[in-house]
This record gives sequence, C-alpha cells and structure tokens, in this order.
Amino acid sequence: MKHNIWLVNHYATNMFFNQSGRHHWFAENLRKKGYNPTIFCANTMHNVHSQSTVKIPSGKYAVKYANDIPYVFVKTVNYSGNSIQRVKNMLFFYKNLFPAARGYAKDHGKPNVILASSVHPLTMVAGIQIAKEFHIPCICEVRDLWPESIVVYDVLKRNSIITKLLYQGEKWIYKKADSIVMTWEGGKDYIFDKGWDKIVDIKKLKHISNGVVIDSFDNNCKEHKIEDNDLDDYRYKNIVYTGSIRKVNNIGILLDVAKIIKEKGYNNIRFLIYGFGNESAMLKNRCEKEGIKNVLFKGRVEKKYVPSIIKKAYINILHNSSTSLDKYGQSQNKLFEYLAAGKCIVQTYTTKYSILEKYNCGISTPVQNAEEISKVVLEACSDENRCKLLGENGRKAAYDFDFIKLTDKLIDVIESV
Repeated sequence: MKHNIWLVNHYATNMFFNQSGRHHWFAENLRKKGYNPTIFCANTMHNVHSQSTVKIPSGKYAVKYANDIPYVFVKTVNYSGNSIQRVKNMLFFYKNLFPAARGYAKDHGKPNVILASSVHPLTMVAGIQIAKEFHIPCICEVRDLWPESIVVYDVLKRNSIITKLLYQGEKWIYKKADSIVMTWEGGKDYIFDKGWDKIVDIKKLKHISNGVVIDSFDNNCKEHKIEDNDLDDYRYKNIVYTGSIRKVNNIGILLDVAKIIKEKGYNNIRFLIYGFGNESAMLKNRCEKEGIKNVLFKGRVEKKYVPSIIKKAYINILHNSSTSLDKYGQSQNKLFEYLAAGKCIVQTYTTKYSILEKYNCGISTPVQNAEEISKVVLEACSDENRCKLLGENGRKAAYDFDFIKLTDKLIDVIESV
C-alpha cells in the first residue's frame, strides 16, 4: 500500500476554507482507507476579489489542518480576474512549489505517489518534475483541457505560436505522466483526435468523474434551508439555474426561452437564476426593457444553501455555451448535485457519453437554441409523472458518483502506478 499521497491543486485553497471539494473529499476518504493524504495549494483564494490569504512565515510554505487533513500553502502573489497578475500567480506557485515540497518532505517524509491536478498545466509539470526528483510515480489529473478549452471560447487562436507551444506542453505532460486521470469519459477520444495515440500510451488514461458527497448534500438540505418566497411558491413550476453569470454561461438564451414560453401562454412557468457574474446587471436591464417577468435573478448564495434550493425546484436546468468539447462527455460539478436533488434535469445541449441518457434522469436539447430549449422545457413540464420518474432516476444515479466510490477508483489508480 502506497500510504503517503500528495494531492497538488493550485486552487484547493478554497477547499480548505469550505472544507469541501474534489480533493478535500478524496483526502477524507483516503484517510478512512488508511492512507496519509496531504494537499498542496496556493496561499491565495481563487475567484475572490478581496484576496484572502494564508500568511507564509519566513520559509516558503505554511501548514494548516482541516478535518485533520494537512494543507501545505505555497507562497504566491495576489491577483484579481484574468489579469497579468493571475499569470504571475501561476508562475509563483510553480516556482515555489519545489522548495515547499522539499521542505515538507524533510519534515514529514517523502510521498509514495503524487497526484498533480490541473486547471492550468504548470501544476502537472511541477508534479512530474518533483516526482522524478523523489523517484516516485506521478498521476496527472486533467480537469480542464488547456489550451483546447480556451481555444474553443476564442480566448486564444488555434494557430497562434502561444497555442502551439501550449499544445506541445500538454502532449509532453501526457507522455511523461505515469498515469492520467480525466474527469470526462471521452478523454481517449481527445488523444486520438489530436493524433497523439502513438506518443501517449492510451492504457495510462483513466476516467474518474466529478461527483457529490450525498451525506453532506442531504445534511445541507436539512441544516441550511434558505427562505425564499419565490422558490416556495408552488403555484409556479420553477426552473432553477445555479452558477456563474458570465459570457461563457450564455444566460441570455434562457431569457429568450422565457419569452417564448410566455408568448405561448404558459404563465405558471418561470426561471429562477441563482448566481452572479459580470453580465448580471446587463441581463437584469434586458428583462426590464423587454418586460420579461418570468425570469427572476436571485443573486449569489452561499454554496451550503444550494442543495436546499435545487431540491425545491420543479426542474434544474443544466446550461452553458455548447462547444466542440461536448463530444468528450460531461462532468460539471453542478450536474452531480442536480442528480442528488432528485429532480428532473433539462440540459440545453447534447453531449456524447451522456449521463442523462445513460441513467434516464433528464432530457437534453438536440440543438442549443431558444426554440428547441423551450420545447424541451415544456415537454418536461407537461408530464408531471415522467418528470418525477426522471428525478427519482437521477437520485439513484447519484450514488454511482458519490466520493466514496470515486475514491475507490482513485485508489485503484494509485496502487497501479
């Protein structure tokens, strides 16, 4: 048994403060199985404007504990948004991870295996290099395709020099990693599409989805109920969206859907939007100007209240901009909370390796446009018995994505490298 497991995730800082999230849940379950997990992360919070930081002493790292799980905080620089400071933050984390790893290993012992997790690739590069220094294996966990995911959203041009260099770096990571964990089922398809199958050993690729802690979800439903007159008004069939409100989320199309449904005379269907982003004000203004009364913006809510919100929904809507990445599957964090909520899910686009189709727990729109989405929403709202059955199927499916089961899959990978 490979006891000492280092989980390296630049942005796991938020997990320390929330005591939740993928690697925190992995660590909790690894401890129960007799392993000694340690999480390495930056000392800055991600996506928080008032950069809450963990103070680093004269050394290069600090150690704090959450539920007896040691978190090693690596010194970085503050940033806000996607500025040049964020790039510096990534570079500082990469650079300072090496002395932090050496120092922590000297004080607490070397790891038996490292799991280095994206989002950005520098964490995986560092994980491979540190593992080589310690003469141990490195598992690279890919939760976001860089640069593919930023190319499809036109942040980078596919044929630019920077993009080509990033693709070469990505290929190097896949080649050098002892094992590769991808959160979506079609990861192997991606390698074949890139033509890297002769360079990257496909047998190294494993699939471990995102998921949910069902016990925590159920406890939050009971202990953190939100008072919301709109959500509790059962004269309406409330279609609930939770998440960010940015350009990439394309919430404007839901306003178009709401208008179509209203124009067709369905006055008992409305959309409740929980979340915040840089397009919130613009979309609210649009509702006022166009008289869209069946969309209500509820603002940001603490994560602990989300389970009680989506459990009260008539339908939970899974929505963001559809892209070419859909052919590799799906693994959005909110999807698994939606499953646990036991309500029908409407997905506004179609993916390969569809969880909704596999478990018969929701309805997907064949093409992502307002007319097609409105048809699917009305289809779900017109058959309450079917809607209930789809929700029950979703709740059953959630148990396949509980982190107890997902950790068993991770242990199989750890013990195989």
